[in-house]
Amino acid sequence: MEQWAGRATTIRVIGAGAMGRGIAQLAAAGGLTVELADIRTRAVMEAAEHVGAMFDRLAAKGRMTAADARAAKGRLRPVGEPLTPFQDCDLVVEAVREDMDTKRELFRSLEKVCPEHTVLATNTSSLPVTAIAAALDDPSRVAGLHFFNPVPLMKLVEVIPGARTAGWIPDALADLVRRLGHTPVLAPDAPGFLVNHAGRGLVTEALQILSEGVAEPVDIDRIARDVLGLRMGPCELLDLTGMDVSHPVMESIWTGFYTEPRFRPSRIGRARLEAGLLGRKTGEGFYKYVDGVKQEPAEAGAPATDFRPVWFQEPQHRETLGMLLSEAGVEVEAGDEPSGEAVLLVDAATDMSVATKVWNGLPGERTLGIDGFSGFFGRITLTVQPALDPEAGRAALAALLATGRPVTVVRDAPVAVAPRLLASVVNVGCGIAEQRLASPADIDTAVRLGLGYPRGPLEWGDHVGAERVLDVLEQMHEATGDPRYRPSGWLTERVALGLPLTETGTAPSDLLA
Repeated sequence: MEQWAGRATTIRVIGAGAMGRGIAQLAAAGGLTVELADIRTRAVMEAAEHVGAMFDRLAAKGRMTAADARAAKGRLRPVGEPLTPFQDCDLVVEAVREDMDTKRELFRSLEKVCPEHTVLATNTSSLPVTAIAAALDDPSRVAGLHFFNPVPLMKLVEVIPGARTAGWIPDALADLVRRLGHTPVLAPDAPGFLVNHAGRGLVTEALQILSEGVAEPVDIDRIARDVLGLRMGPCELLDLTGMDVSHPVMESIWTGFYTEPRFRPSRIGRARLEAGLLGRKTGEGFYKYVDGVKQEPAEAGAPATDFRPVWFQEPQHRETLGMLLSEAGVEVEAGDEPSGEAVLLVDAATDMSVATKVWNGLPGERTLGIDGFSGFFGRITLTVQPALDPEAGRAALAALLATGRPVTVVRDAPVAVAPRLLASVVNVGCGIAEQRLASPADIDTAVRLGLGYPRGPLEWGDHVGAERVLDVLEQMHEATGDPRYRPSGWLTERVALGLPLTETGTAPSDLLA
């Protein structure tokens, strides 16, 4: 069967829904003959027409030539039933409904009628490949080939070998993915594979922040976008995917890793699922949607109050944010001790909560926190503790808004919102590397392409400083006692050794080679 590698010319796509159509379009455009099959004969013809129309549209937009569009349409072959007799098919990709019994029954039937050299691939997004393959007499033929929707635009494909997949198949499938212009990553046959596993870092921590009452959904999303540089905040992402999809995935990954605290779902997700607050598809989730358009609350305006002098506890913030305030006409005090009129801004990123600093001697009625973890180039996060005098708080807010930066006001916590989100993303990525479920390069590639993050979790950790990430986790772990903040061994070890998170380093096998 190894002669299949590098020469696949014909595939059969089973399932004429959105995923099946996207896979067929990608394969036909990439030069493969594509047999389209589905138990619904009419759906097969509709899928062929849809994919053909997509090629015509791409040609009209100049994204492919008219000749290439005609050739690609000529490579589409509607064959009807999934078990229509095979002639010479190198690969079958099933994209039927996400149900174990359905997939196992289909693969059992395919094994009886497919040529011996045909590789059987499942596009499952969550079901164990090994369990699907276990239904076959020869499970070595089965692997996962997980495309992302929309297939032509999402350039990532997870190649997932099962426990008994033949050793040559993953490399052969990866080569095929590259031929089609996409990027393969080798993903483990573990809960969530690679992308959904890595994605737990952001959304589960966002829901934890919500459950603590630290910030509202719009606050978390704005901080995630403007401070961390994400295209979409975690709450609007959950609205996009739908809580009916996202929450079961969170529960399945949590239980699949035997209740690992880092993946613990939130009561908020379950409650919103049961209430039908699913997101865009129902018109209401964390946001309301009118004609599919998210209704986001307006940014807070500046309070009608006079400025008061501002004093910074940290000298570095006086030199950065203090300069911005001075340029806006706000008095910034330079002494080691604040005057009786000043509002006090202390760093709330990772050191300790503002309440703890008040307990250590600062005046609670005039002390607020600012998140300096990522600088003050975009959005400023202002944290409020219960002893604050509202008038002092409004004066601080007005002063910060005078800089021209947007300001988000959240409740005081041991660590600010942005560092918590980032540290969770990095820690989950480090956990994947620690368990050797995927290589550091594949982890980062999968997250960048599959989730759209500006950096992969390991390279992101190196960018901000692995030691700073470790400080965030240790502060949260000490303050809460929650094992969800237990730092990964990959992170602690590399901080101790001064190694990048992105490097595997020396392994036992290196000594035995």
